[in-house]
Amino acid sequence: MKRLLAPLATLALAGPVLADDAALREAARDLFEAIPLQAPMLEGNIISRDRVDLGAMLFFDPRMSKSGLFSCQTCHNVGMGGVDGLEVSIGHGWQKGPRNAPTMLNAVFNIAQFWDGRAPDLAEQAKGPVQAGVEMNNTPENVVATLKSMPAYVEAFQTSFPGEEDPVTFDNFAKAIEAFEATLITPNSRFDQFLMGQDGALSDQEKNGLQLFVDTGCASCHAGINFGGQDYYPFGVVERPGASVLPEGDKGRFAVTETAGDDYVFRAAPLRNIAITAPYFHSGKVWELKEAVEIMANSQLGAELSEAQIDDIVAFLGTLTGEQPEVVHPTLPVRTAASPKPEDM
Repeated sequence: MKRLLAPLATLALAGPVLADDAALREAARDLFEAIPLQAPMLEGNIISRDRVDLGAMLFFDPRMSKSGLFSCQTCHNVGMGGVDGLEVSIGHGWQKGPRNAPTMLNAVFNIAQFWDGRAPDLAEQAKGPVQAGVEMNNTPENVVATLKSMPAYVEAFQTSFPGEEDPVTFDNFAKAIEAFEATLITPNSRFDQFLMGQDGALSDQEKNGLQLFVDTGCASCHAGINFGGQDYYPFGVVERPGASVLPEGDKGRFAVTETAGDDYVFRAAPLRNIAITAPYFHSGKVWELKEAVEIMANSQLGAELSEAQIDDIVAFLGTLTGEQPEVVHPTLPVRTAASPKPEDM
C-alpha cells in the first residue's frame, strides 16, 4: 500500500513564487489527467444506448427498494453533484447510514467503490445499497420479481442484453446501472482547460493554489484523473483528528481486509467537483471546504498553512468543478397486479 510522503515542515506564510504557466502546466501533467469527453470502456460490460437508458430507469426507480421510497438518486442526486447533501444518508425506516454518501460523478475512474473500497466496480457497488437493511432493505429475488412483473422492464432487459435466455437478473440489473453511472462524468473543468493548454483558464490565485497543492504534498494522495480515489491512506498520518471528524468506531478498510495496518485507512476522496459536494469526509461532519483543507493539512501533512494559503488552495479546488451531466428523468414502467407491493417501514 502506498503511503503519504514524509510530513513537511511548517510552511512559510508567504505564497509560492508563481511559476510561468508552461512550467506549472508541465508539472501538473505529471500528476493529473483531464476528464475525457466520453465515458471510458468498462471491463465485462458494454455502454450501449439501450443499456444506459435501462440503467437510468433503474437508478431513478424507488420501487427497487422494499418500501418503494428510496432509489439510487435519493442518496446520489445527479442535480446536486451526485450527493444528498446530508452528513449521512437516510434509508429504510428513516435509519441513518454509517457514512457520508460519496459522489457517483466520475466514480467510474476510482480504483474501487465505497470509502473502504469493498466493491471493485460500479456494478458490484450497485448491489450493495439495494440489499443493505439501513438503505433500501430489499433482496435480489424481490428486485427481480418486481422487474419481471412489468412488461416494459422485461422488454428493456431483452433489448439491453440480447441473446440471453433470461436477461432479467440481479447481475444484469447491476450492469445496467453501472453502464448509466459510467456516463456521469464531468469534463471540461477550468483546471482541465488549463491542463490542455488554455493559459487564461485559471486566475493567479488559483494557480497559486495549484502550486501549493503540489508543493505541500496534497497531490501525494489526491492525484490522477479523479484527484484521488486511486489508493488507500490512513486518516491522521501526523495527528489523528478528533472523534467529531473521525468517529472512533469506524476503522475504515480494516473491516474489509482485517489487516491491522488498515485501521482507520480509507480510500482517498476524489476531489473532482469537491466545491459542490459538502459535507466532507466519511463522517460528513465538516461543511466548509476551507475547514476541510486545514484539517487535512494538519492531520495528513503536519503543515500549518496560513489563511491566505488555505484560501488559495480552496480557490484552486473550485476549478475542479466540471460540466455537470444533464439527465432527463426517465418515464418508468407501470406496475401491474403482479408487482410486489411496497412494504411499510
